[in-house]
Amino acid sequence: MNRFFRGVFIVWTVWRFGLHELVLSNFKQPVLRLLSRVLSLGRVHNVPRGERLRLALEGLGPIFVKFGQVMSTRRDLLPEDIAEELAKLQDRVPPFSSDIAVATIERAFGRSVADVFESFDHLPVASASIAQVHFALLKNKEGEVQEVAVKVLRPNMLPVIEKDLGLMRMMAVWLEKLSADGKRLKPREVVAEFDKYLHDELDLVREAANAAQLRRNMQGLNLVLIPEMHWDYCHPEVIVMERMKGLPISQVDALRAAGVDIPKLARDGVTLFFTQVFRDGFFHADMHPGNIQVSVAPETLGRYISLDFGIVGTLTEYDKEYLAQNFTAFFRRDYKRVAELHIESGWVPASTRVDELESAIRAVCEPYFDRPLKEISLGMVLMRLFQTSRRFNVEIQPQLVLLQKTLLNIEGLGRQLDPELDLWNSAKPFLEKWMVDQVGPKRFFKQLQEQAPQYAKLLPQLPRLMHDYLKQTNATAHERNQLAALLAEQQRTNRLLQAIVYVVIGFVCTLIVLQALERFQQI
Repeated sequence: MNRFFRGVFIVWTVWRFGLHELVLSNFKQPVLRLLSRVLSLGRVHNVPRGERLRLALEGLGPIFVKFGQVMSTRRDLLPEDIAEELAKLQDRVPPFSSDIAVATIERAFGRSVADVFESFDHLPVASASIAQVHFALLKNKEGEVQEVAVKVLRPNMLPVIEKDLGLMRMMAVWLEKLSADGKRLKPREVVAEFDKYLHDELDLVREAANAAQLRRNMQGLNLVLIPEMHWDYCHPEVIVMERMKGLPISQVDALRAAGVDIPKLARDGVTLFFTQVFRDGFFHADMHPGNIQVSVAPETLGRYISLDFGIVGTLTEYDKEYLAQNFTAFFRRDYKRVAELHIESGWVPASTRVDELESAIRAVCEPYFDRPLKEISLGMVLMRLFQTSRRFNVEIQPQLVLLQKTLLNIEGLGRQLDPELDLWNSAKPFLEKWMVDQVGPKRFFKQLQEQAPQYAKLLPQLPRLMHDYLKQTNATAHERNQLAALLAEQQRTNRLLQAIVYVVIGFVCTLIVLQALERFQQI
């Protein structure tokens, strides 16, 4: 019954914001098109469709807000105006009761909040669709009191999520069957992708592990601060981490007044992103302004502060090489190489003609070179390449969609900080160095160094391994000889049996003939 009423509320919200015009107008059936016109009678929507969709998702609650955020990453599927509006979705969700937060913490740790923390601020400092954050003081094992941030999962999230996901799956099936664009938009695959992201975010220990990995990767770079996790106080519903102090990156004037070098901050952001992507293959994939601060403390002035690690992207060595070569070929205007890379990657059918794909990519990319390099958007280039690839039946990999979304975020932040930022000149040296490291002697010696411990372990065992191999080879040869002898014996037996069968058949036939002759003589 609750699911029924939830479905009614969703339908009413769709009608209230005029979203039926986006849905029913694309259906194949004339009856549904007529229904769209009837429902629109007397209703005038001066607000753009993208904004109406965003407002509707906000009205439907936290899960739909999160769905809109994930959908905003699928720019390879969505019209540009809708993707831009969905990208504005932030976790502007009312906080839940602090009493519920306290009860969750006490259930997770089996102790009262007063026993866990020296003090606990009941007023949340941030509230999102999945969790909210409280500040507290924690005494560590050495007896020192530390400032910490406590992230608490929203209560009863799993039943709500499963209910809404069930409705989303049902609507996706309908959309795919009834809409002319349904199959192209792949609604069921999108919902499945959202399901994965959402369930990953429901496990706060996973988020803590992501943060720990990024913190290790970024050590020594001196560009970003990542909170340290207090593992004794990490639970799937509650995690306790180091409290970070900084100014939101959107407060550019306040950062400038605090002495932060804004152009350097923009360049550092590009370096940070490409380091995570091409060096580590492990990057923060939810870098909207709400998750990024800047330190104004004297000892770490101007360093980024990263928060919220529920969504991270990963890239294989193959993915990294593909992307680096694509970017390099694009800025050399080597469109044939870009087309070949698409085919070599297996994302385009092998039967695709290189010249046709090259021509399509040239039509997409060439207009960018009419403007200065600093005005070229790498994120937009990647998005247009994905859109072009779709015409050739390419299945875009989810990790690259996350990368494109993150790259767009980084570009937006960078140019907000420094409108003169030349993203390509900032990224090109990094990409070229990465390419040299991948194919040059440095890569060879690095691989040799990585494999040296394994080789050192095998060397003392080498004589025994060779002896075992030769023994096994001899045994195998002996077994082959035995098998050949058995086969030869079986062939001789088969020939003998065949001869016996032929003799018996001949004997029977002779008896039949003799009997026939005897009867003929009697006649």
